[in-house]
Amino acid sequence: MLISYFEENKIFHLKAKDTSYIIQIVESKYLQHIYWGKKIRNFKLDYLKPFKGDQLNGFMFAKDNINGFSLDILPQEYPSFGNTDLRSPVYQTQFEDGSTISDLQYLSHEIFSGKKKLKGLPSTYVEKNEEAQTLEITLKDELSGLLVVLSYTVYKDYDVITRSSKIINSSSKDLKVLRALSASVDFSDDNFDLLQLSGAWSRERSIIKRALVSGNQSIESRRGASSPQQNPFIALMRKDADEDKGEVYGINLVYSGNFLANVEVCQYGTTRVQIGINPFDFSWLLKPGEDFQTPEVVMVYSDSGLGKMSQTFHNLYRKRLCRGNYRDKERPILINNWEATYFDFTEESIKNIAREAKKLGIELFVLDDGWFGNRNDDTTSLGDWYVNKEKLPNGLKKLSKDINEIGLKFGLWFEPEMVSQNSNLYRAHPDWCIHVKGRERSLGRNQLVLDFSRTVVCDAIIEMLSENLSTYNISYVKWDMNRFMSEVGSATLDANRQRETAHRYMLGLYRVMEELTTKFPEVLFESCASGGGRFDPGMLYYMPQTWTSDDTDAIERLKIQYGTSLVYPSITMGAHVSAVPNHQVHRITPLETRGNVAMGGNFGYELDVIKMTDEEKQTVKKQISDYKEIRHIVQFGDFYRLISPFENNDAAWMFISENKEDVVVSYFKKLAECNIKLKVLKFKGLDPEMNYRVIGTDEVYGGDELMYAGMVIPELKGDFTSYVWRLKKTL
Repeated sequence: MLISYFEENKIFHLKAKDTSYIIQIVESKYLQHIYWGKKIRNFKLDYLKPFKGDQLNGFMFAKDNINGFSLDILPQEYPSFGNTDLRSPVYQTQFEDGSTISDLQYLSHEIFSGKKKLKGLPSTYVEKNEEAQTLEITLKDELSGLLVVLSYTVYKDYDVITRSSKIINSSSKDLKVLRALSASVDFSDDNFDLLQLSGAWSRERSIIKRALVSGNQSIESRRGASSPQQNPFIALMRKDADEDKGEVYGINLVYSGNFLANVEVCQYGTTRVQIGINPFDFSWLLKPGEDFQTPEVVMVYSDSGLGKMSQTFHNLYRKRLCRGNYRDKERPILINNWEATYFDFTEESIKNIAREAKKLGIELFVLDDGWFGNRNDDTTSLGDWYVNKEKLPNGLKKLSKDINEIGLKFGLWFEPEMVSQNSNLYRAHPDWCIHVKGRERSLGRNQLVLDFSRTVVCDAIIEMLSENLSTYNISYVKWDMNRFMSEVGSATLDANRQRETAHRYMLGLYRVMEELTTKFPEVLFESCASGGGRFDPGMLYYMPQTWTSDDTDAIERLKIQYGTSLVYPSITMGAHVSAVPNHQVHRITPLETRGNVAMGGNFGYELDVIKMTDEEKQTVKKQISDYKEIRHIVQFGDFYRLISPFENNDAAWMFISENKEDVVVSYFKKLAECNIKLKVLKFKGLDPEMNYRVIGTDEVYGGDELMYAGMVIPELKGDFTSYVWRLKKTL
């Protein structure tokens, strides 16, 4: 049994692969969090309660007038505010009388095999019921009729517990949800560092670590998307934890909109961690009988540092979050024309690039922005998803056919969530954008956000994209999103529901993606939001890969891809070789290094191959050939971080196939150094009892030797250099 309930002491014991999570019903009413960590057999853990009754001081409230019992010191599973717990609540509702106090108490529970889908939301899943068990605990506030169902799923083969909650109005009166976070976990101490992935456009997901202090520390997005500034992920690390050792608690929200991740250290040094939809500018009106479903939270415990945590996320997301025909397929090597041509291209120039790309071994051509409407710059035509006949006089049907005859698959760029004021769509429907009546409509990248909270807008987008995908032979879609939300409001929501706009937008977007990806299962969809501005589990549920960053500089990408790998598998990361000087930072890096960095994800090119020298083309041809040989290892193998670019002048990572037979190790040097000592790189994850041969040589090393003694790094001359080892298990 993955989940057990023991009536004598009212304890729920959830057992994942190597993780235990324990909850107890106390005073026959309240849910106490007992334990989350390494799997244990014993479940009689009353001694873990942090306080005894005589430790209460005169400023604590006795709950239910029970002497020595206060919610303000109880580690809770779903804490409210306003009774005797004065810490951060996980939820809050407002009733018709204006009060915001509720008192949820245990009502019932159910344990069943498998895992339910979440209504209208992405989530992890099972293919067979035996893969997981789910616990649903129902809580009730007797006075108001408020019900909350807490859902916990435990996976048999992963150190993963997922959580979500459903708020139900079972009364005869309206109520308003003011706060609806998905999960809350109380720890009995504060001996942690907080790790987060933060940054900005073109430098997404930098690793930031800081010590917890008394009070609240949080990350959040209020931009209408998960954002490049903050990722919906945090981890608590024990002070001695690092990449390979120590306890780490990773928490990731399966959601693509506004979120809050908050850590509160209370007066007694306990720690409360919460994550969910950002309560800022949010509320949700529930009519009698209606319910509100919160997004899922994926919780991963590791007893062996960040590396084990990452591999758990990677395996789960690759196998039980990403879906569709491409989940288990090798992804194609592509070339995108954006940095080669921007808006300035013709039908013939596109085909010329495709012809040269085919000679080099590339498999997919992607036509980026500028193919539609009157789109010759970024001031016009978003929303007008019909062919620009001035650029493509023979249309997309002919172009896609010609590209296919050259020997490449054909892909196309869309930005379906946006509209230009200078467009036929906007002129016909000026109220279809996110806006507040009478307020100025601020432009970002000369565009506005379509109101996906409205069914009519979603239906129109589904129809327009379906027509394109049905008419042309499209194998790949790059789904871009280049503007966050401002003046957030919807023309069709009444005053009591305006603060629902941002979340209704996400529900509409998820519906559009669900319908399109279901209708066109043969299309590989890649998510993009000015690069990595929406790199989150919610998007990966519909689109199994994401453009990692608009910053294509190889040296910048070391940090971006390294940070992204903390949570997200390499198969989900789009990584391309671009021209030099780089268009974002104007750095000149060797083509070899650019290729080696990009081979750490889904490999491709973003440049004009026609302008390359013959020598460069030969290098590209070899890169493509090499990647085809290692593609299955990179996309489906285990990933290990070896040297962090955040603390060092160099970086290294490695991939190893699931059977531990094939290995790829990549080392990168940023700036050249003089008169340095011999450097050794220690590998990870090898079979210590087996030998490995360095491909292309007669050198054979023991797996134990490579992991414990290491491999000497060759001397690399010049700035921005790299070296790659390929190894194979041998007798």
